[in-house]
Amino acid sequence: MTLFDHARKQLRSLCDVAGFEATDQNPVLLLEDLLGPAGRLPLRERPRYPSDVADDGTPVEFSVAFDDDGALAVRLLGEAGGENPGHSPDIAAGKRFLQAAGKRFRFPVERFAAVADLFLPEQPRGRFAVWFSVILRPRERPRLKAYFNPGVQGRHRAPALVAEGLRRLGLGDAYEIARRHALTRGPRDQLSFFAVDLDDSPLSRVKLYISHENAGPADAERAAAAVEGADPLRIREFCEVVGGGTTRFTGRPLVSSYSFVEAEPAGPGTYSLYLPVRDYVPDDEVARERVATFLAAHGIGPDRLDGALAAVARRPLRAGVGLLAHVSLRLGPFGAGTTVYLSSEAYGVCPPRERADTVLGTGAVDSAMTP
Repeated sequence: MTLFDHARKQLRSLCDVAGFEATDQNPVLLLEDLLGPAGRLPLRERPRYPSDVADDGTPVEFSVAFDDDGALAVRLLGEAGGENPGHSPDIAAGKRFLQAAGKRFRFPVERFAAVADLFLPEQPRGRFAVWFSVILRPRERPRLKAYFNPGVQGRHRAPALVAEGLRRLGLGDAYEIARRHALTRGPRDQLSFFAVDLDDSPLSRVKLYISHENAGPADAERAAAAVEGADPLRIREFCEVVGGGTTRFTGRPLVSSYSFVEAEPAGPGTYSLYLPVRDYVPDDEVARERVATFLAAHGIGPDRLDGALAAVARRPLRAGVGLLAHVSLRLGPFGAGTTVYLSSEAYGVCPPRERADTVLGTGAVDSAMTP
């Protein structure tokens, strides 16, 4: 079995859960284009340069968005190429994917081109340079988003690159808003992703992601205050239920993101909080219980969550940790919902931790991977 064979089966099953027509081949075509030559390699040939998309080096991750209004979306995040993530060969592979996908689905690339020289230098630094996210909804045209690394020219350059990127995309005041609300704790708050919707809608988003090392729910509430209608009580509930009572997230960090649109220049239209649940549970069975509890409190039954987990799992949930990698809460006037992020686990499974020995908030991660 190749990497593409493995991921295609998972993606097709996720689309079935979300109500896609069986004849809709767009998701699979985009997955094949995104994986490129790496997708044709047998799974027994582990990647020479593991991708930072997933803990086991798989260059693709899935997610399912549960909107508060009942709608579902399937997403896949991936890194094209696989030759040397974060370096020039994979930048070239990313551009080839964008060209192929743009030609096939007529994705406009002007917004990508507007910031490419900032975030795709000849000698990039860091674990990645460019990723792509494909957003899929039943009976709708696919949408595409590009993710860039703010630290690609060094962490000291990240604020200037982000501010300039926002200015070029018509959002000159956006960086100052993010700085006042989410970049308040010195080096513990770091710019982690700069993402751009590749479409020509007036509601096309520019998303800015900020990691909060050693943060608690109060830090997320402060960041969310930049968005009108972002309920701090729901943020607190999310951290309490999904985080299992963790008061200080000292493992993988909480991450805030703001969605800015040129049509709404006064400030971000959406705030999202990402919680890396895999660091704060002993296994995926516990993660599933927490997420199901949170969804149920907001009118979403467990069937859809269980269907999504079954679509990607090839093992009992209690047999590993990290299949359910992280969970996000989305709030604001442009729509609210919860998204679960699911690892493909093409190359390995992180073994579970002893339940009795799990200390919430430590974020200890066992680096051993079981093929």
